[in-house]
Amino acid sequence: MNKGIEIHDLYELRAVSDPRLSPSGDEAVYVKTIMCEERNEYFSTLHSIRLQDKTIRQWTFGEQKISTPRWSPDSRKIAFVSNRSGVNQLYLIHRDGGEAEQLTDYQKGVSNPVWSPCGEKIAVSLRLEKGETFEKNEGEEEILKPYVTTSMKYKSDDRGFDDNCYSQIVVVDVASKKMRRVTDDVHDYTLHSWSPDGKHIAFSVDRTKDKDFSFQSDLFIFHLEMNEYKKINKESGYFGGAAWSPDGKHLAYMGHGREYENATHNKVWLYHFETGHAICLTEGMDLPVGDYINSDSIQGSSQTGILWSKDNESFYFLASDAGNTVLYYAHIEGAIYPALLQEEQHVYGFDFDSTRQVMLVAMSKPTEPGELYILHVPSGELTEITSLNGDLLGKRELSSPQSFMYMGAKDWPIQGWIMKPVGYEEGKKYPLIVEIHGGPHTMYGNTFFHEFQVLASKGYAVLYVNPRGSHGYGQEFVDAVRGDYGGGDYEDIMAAVEYALEEFPFIDETRLGVTGGSYGGFMTNWIIGHSDKFKAAATQRSISNWISFYGVSDIGYYFSEWQIQSDLGDIETLWKHSPLAYVKNMNTPLLILHSEKDYRCPIEQAEQLFIALKREKKEVRFVRFPESNHNLSRTGKPSMREARLQEIVDWFGEHL
Repeated sequence: MNKGIEIHDLYELRAVSDPRLSPSGDEAVYVKTIMCEERNEYFSTLHSIRLQDKTIRQWTFGEQKISTPRWSPDSRKIAFVSNRSGVNQLYLIHRDGGEAEQLTDYQKGVSNPVWSPCGEKIAVSLRLEKGETFEKNEGEEEILKPYVTTSMKYKSDDRGFDDNCYSQIVVVDVASKKMRRVTDDVHDYTLHSWSPDGKHIAFSVDRTKDKDFSFQSDLFIFHLEMNEYKKINKESGYFGGAAWSPDGKHLAYMGHGREYENATHNKVWLYHFETGHAICLTEGMDLPVGDYINSDSIQGSSQTGILWSKDNESFYFLASDAGNTVLYYAHIEGAIYPALLQEEQHVYGFDFDSTRQVMLVAMSKPTEPGELYILHVPSGELTEITSLNGDLLGKRELSSPQSFMYMGAKDWPIQGWIMKPVGYEEGKKYPLIVEIHGGPHTMYGNTFFHEFQVLASKGYAVLYVNPRGSHGYGQEFVDAVRGDYGGGDYEDIMAAVEYALEEFPFIDETRLGVTGGSYGGFMTNWIIGHSDKFKAAATQRSISNWISFYGVSDIGYYFSEWQIQSDLGDIETLWKHSPLAYVKNMNTPLLILHSEKDYRCPIEQAEQLFIALKREKKEVRFVRFPESNHNLSRTGKPSMREARLQEIVDWFGEHL
């Protein structure tokens, strides 16, 4: 019998992402990412696959990170971003082979390449100061100086402290390599697409002066020669992901009016240039547009957005639905239906060749990390064309999750999954670990989760559910957690435990563990402050005190107002929802895991909880991860990810 997935298998997993079909339709490129133990880093390479005979060719080599490969309109070249020079730069490689040519040499790096229809230019995003040029400042010595800000949004978990730079749009001439600034101000622009006639670029931006209290993203089309802006969305809200129909008559885009703040469903909109009117095509779909599934095994993926057919009347997009991401077909007259919907699927990337009516799909399943598939659209026939993880999976026994439905608070139906331990024996009792996702506006689903497989291989049953607040079950459901943290969501999770104990007799009710990160860390803290049901707990990147969180998190002041629906003028409500207020009731041995550079849930949240528990003489262990941010479990340094998993396994091994 094969053994189950191990922690060290992180280095054996192969992640496939960003599949792109050539305009000629005969070949596709994708990015393969691995974790290198020796260098303690992620490396990725560019590959192509010939669709006729499935021949795979590797295009790039060496220790670098590759992202966003994009075919030229004539299918002869690929533009991509690589850090091979130390900073992300734009490169061009010919389909026939040869060394990649570096097109940019900007010291702060570039991202998000978008080809012009003529194939002579590429638009990219750069972080620039207002008025800054592209010349390199060689030999300038870094002088230590105070950091000064007047903005409430002065830091982010991704980038750290703001540096006076803004995401600007620049056009690169492929032949001359000359760069031209399209935007030059103090706003952050998100580049989307180029119009079919090459005269306009679509982008999103918040041009409000006082951004501390602005959460707007307006969609514009910009005339490159006339320097004229035209705003597309009439409603106030958050809009982007714009894609032109091939004939240039329509612009499909995604967004919402923030009716429920960050819990609002993303929708698909259609703008008609002739009439100047926009309609929401997905108003009747009570689902969020986009991929909201949690996974720790997918690297380098980027939201595909909307892809048009050459018929100028239809396009495709993803939506999250009850643990799956579903590929949808939409027609400009309003028809919408699934183009790919299996019982278990996590589609996280796709491309479409409307001439051949084939779809290239990157998809993960509960017992399969991501692979590439070809979908023949008319017949629905799905064919796997890569097996990057076949060798590893052939040597491992995996636990296959079983989905179930149960009744949560207010008798709402809740979806959950149970995983039996690897090597399960009928009649034997096993400890259970409950996993709680972050967000809270994400969802668990039918995807491969390395951490869950590791726990199953160590002899644990694993239970995970989508309590209220999760995406994929309707607007009312995802909004229900706001203002009720620790209420109905807590009841949903505890009801899942009771259901599992009743329905799955192999679970040992005396050996229960609970863990989760971010919102899942908050809920782990909350649970052990309100119940002694669990024998051990592990809280990760958690929230313990909403009062201090309000001022220290990069999103604290507005996230607290959106989610807890309170501010510093109402300390009582913030404290009522804070797990730290219930520390005297916490009797469950607790492992606290937190990253030193977490700006989303800063480490002071863990410090407060640790000191309070130690003061009460409770059993607690505090582990701090250096050089790591909020995304440690997904994109952190390989050695830190390995250490984190080992801490969890050892803690539950000691107590369960």
